[in-house]
Amino acid sequence: MTDFSLYKLTARVTSFLAGCILIMAGTLSSVQAETLEEALSRTGATVIFLRHALAPGFGDPASFRLDDCTTQRNLSQEGIEQAQELGQLIRNSAIIIDNILSSKWCRCVDTAQHLNLGPFETFDGLNSFYQGHADKKDTMDLLRQKLNSLTQNRITLMVTHQVVISAATGLTVPSGGMVLFSPETGEAIRFSF
Repeated sequence: MTDFSLYKLTARVTSFLAGCILIMAGTLSSVQAETLEEALSRTGATVIFLRHALAPGFGDPASFRLDDCTTQRNLSQEGIEQAQELGQLIRNSAIIIDNILSSKWCRCVDTAQHLNLGPFETFDGLNSFYQGHADKKDTMDLLRQKLNSLTQNRITLMVTHQVVISAATGLTVPSGGMVLFSPETGEAIRFSF
């Protein structure tokens, strides 16, 4: 192969790879630009799992008591602001949340309150079993029953913990992260604004 032929081949390969990168970048940016309503519609998801907003640390103190927020890991000021911003983004979207459920942990209840999306109920099927404060099997059984009982075409927001989201969907998200889930198909995708 002559130097000129090698040069032409290299130029073609480089041009092809550059084209692939542009196509991939366009695809990624279009996915990132997808709205919440588009993502829900595309996946058929009717459940939004929301991991509680930022509460620095892991797990809960050894003195943990469900009825005493001072014994729990709680939202930081940044977490409060994060929940407020998420609530505003959801209100700005075209979706209607029909039902809001929260873990009984204070960081989840506080997240649900600061979202300011309306009334919510606590639900044992969203409680954390990370340190054994709730039984994993009982929690997941309650969650499965709830998911199976939900009305199609109505959106339910579930404020919960990473361990519950991961056990239900197989996905992990950061604090304030969302997973859109279809109880009908089992499809789950991460979503961020």
